[in-house]
Amino acid sequence: MAEVIIVDSAEAAGRLVSDHIAEQVQIAPELVLGVATGSTPVPVYRALAQRQARGVDFSRAFAFALDEYVGLPDGHPESYRAVIDRELTQPLGFDPTRVNVPDGRVEGIETTGERYEAALLASGGVDLQLLGIGTTGHIGFNEPGSSFGSFTRVKTLTEQTRADNARFFGSLDEVPIHCVTQGLGTILRARHLMLLAFGEGKAKAIAAAVEGPVTASLPGSAIQLHAHVTVVVDEAAASRLKHSDYYRWAQANKPAWQGL
Repeated sequence: MAEVIIVDSAEAAGRLVSDHIAEQVQIAPELVLGVATGSTPVPVYRALAQRQARGVDFSRAFAFALDEYVGLPDGHPESYRAVIDRELTQPLGFDPTRVNVPDGRVEGIETTGERYEAALLASGGVDLQLLGIGTTGHIGFNEPGSSFGSFTRVKTLTEQTRADNARFFGSLDEVPIHCVTQGLGTILRARHLMLLAFGEGKAKAIAAAVEGPVTASLPGSAIQLHAHVTVVVDEAAASRLKHSDYYRWAQANKPAWQGL
């Protein structure tokens, strides 16, 4: 069972998770951090920037993004390369040469997955992977039906996912149809998974991922197969969890030495 931590707000989650990451990077300066995009991890990145301003050094750490759109022009503000640069590389003082994003250029797209897998393996693997979850239950861009053994590859986005992401673009028509995403098998190789979700709109997906059956129809349920998973949610996202009373009890009585 995943450890489920229920907090008052996304900001509280950001502080909690950033404290843990900052502690880990001070212990292991070359920490390999798996990073997500979208609105969910933003409170974590903002809190980490505050810790960087107080002296936490991220310059030797590595970062690997979960995914990238296919076919956006270089420099497009909504490419995940640009988003990671704005939200993480610059504010946290990461060395840009140590920040990796899948190559979404159409030229060479046939081998982009294999090349990213090779880079991940050469790094020694992700120590801590940040994850969000979509309303379809997807993690990364692994849409329903994705294999639990899948590796980084090109995928076709569902219309629901494109509609969810249209808020970042001028219109739905501007949202790419294809993406490059780490597979569920790739994600499960990380040593620690940390799934965050905020708002009532994520409540159904969180309940299914944490407490429902393990099924390819709900890719987020793959977290149940991992040995070290921390799920951090606000009250709204936790509203459909059947065992929330137990999660609160366990959280209140957890030995301090266990950490996250």
